Amino acid sequence: MASAAEQLAANLNFGAFAKAEALRKRLWFTLGALIIYRVGTYVPMPGIDPEAFDQLFGNASAGLVGLFNMFSGGAVERMAIFALGIMPYISASIVMQLASSLIPSLEAIKKEGERGRKVINQYTRYGTVILAVLQAYAIAVGLESSNSVTEPGWFFRISTVITLTGGTMFLMWLGEQITARGIGNGISLIIFSGIVAGFPSAIAGTLELGRQGAIGTGTILFIIVLAVAVIAFIVFIERAQRRLLIQYPKRQVGNRMFQGESSHLPLKLNTAGVIPPIFASSLLLLPATIAGFSATENAPGWMTTLTTLLGHGTPLYMLLYAGLIMFFAFFYTAIVFNPSDTADNLKRHGGFIPGIRPGQRTADHIDYVLTRITLVGAIYLVIVCLIPEYVIAATGIPFYLGGTSLLIVVNVTMDTVSQVQGHLLAHQYEGLVKKAKLRGKRR
Repeated sequence: MASAAEQLAANLNFGAFAKAEALRKRLWFTLGALIIYRVGTYVPMPGIDPEAFDQLFGNASAGLVGLFNMFSGGAVERMAIFALGIMPYISASIVMQLASSLIPSLEAIKKEGERGRKVINQYTRYGTVILAVLQAYAIAVGLESSNSVTEPGWFFRISTVITLTGGTMFLMWLGEQITARGIGNGISLIIFSGIVAGFPSAIAGTLELGRQGAIGTGTILFIIVLAVAVIAFIVFIERAQRRLLIQYPKRQVGNRMFQGESSHLPLKLNTAGVIPPIFASSLLLLPATIAGFSATENAPGWMTTLTTLLGHGTPLYMLLYAGLIMFFAFFYTAIVFNPSDTADNLKRHGGFIPGIRPGQRTADHIDYVLTRITLVGAIYLVIVCLIPEYVIAATGIPFYLGGTSLLIVVNVTMDTVSQVQGHLLAHQYEGLVKKAKLRGKRR
């Protein structure tokens, strides 16, 4: 028999959506905030020579610059005030996660509940400011060295640091407002909107290649079918869980004996999320980035050779990409999930896994299961990330959606849709409660 939540979910329709006024306000707020972000990606930073910068970006777009440009929604290509995007905040968050697992004092703060979370968030904001200032200054110096500035000097450097750092802090604040007053995770939605903004031009470019006869119609249809199949595969794996049965013993409250309860400890197949592909691609794109910023005649021979060997679709690139994804999948999972803490929490609340002794035996069992499902998750990440690379190498099509961007788009979409459904369910529950109160008054 279906549960009450499942029955409500089956009855969701546009009529229920139209009656949910609070949900509509949240959606309109989210849409307005994302429009403000997209407008900001077109506001140019002062002091830039457009022609010289276009030439510089064309030489460096094959490396990390192209990756950051995709995440920022084209702001790097236009050298807008949001050129740094939200990446300093993401980097600071990752650093704080690593630090809170390695530094005992930060780990103790993290375990303090809501208060500890606020302290960690404040430290993350401070780290965001520091990283944004350093990256903005590096960008200013790099632009001056490449002759892309109309009037180089300290005034340009200071204005660049203030502009880019202010843009990043505004985006961080905007993301927090979306999370609090809108729908979905604000930071993820900002990255999502930046990636999706390039879809129309990518689709138009592919269709234009088909019209010119550069690629066949069958190849375009194959790409469409492959993209749909990969998205369906991502949805299937991201929703997959390995559930460990947790049993709670009988307990007595006063003169009443309550029956023991059972629940599940869900372990996701892909605990690391999109972090492994981002780290792996960043490391592999680093040589191409350095070679792009260096003049061709001044670039050393070994750098040119390394850039050629690590080109997209080459066997060495594919092998290193797969190996780095596997490594970071296990490394990041070990950082964000601690089996010993989980076992201690279960023991503290009286829960246990049937057939496993509480304490260290439970931690070992959870680690045993987590290691094996992480292997499956790492293989899944490798498959999703290597398919676009193989398609680009085999067909020559400038495939816009890489594995990292596909994972981000699908995960953010699933999270946002689930939150919309949660608000609709809450609205229907409120309607049922109001009806029950009215009936009670009439009686």
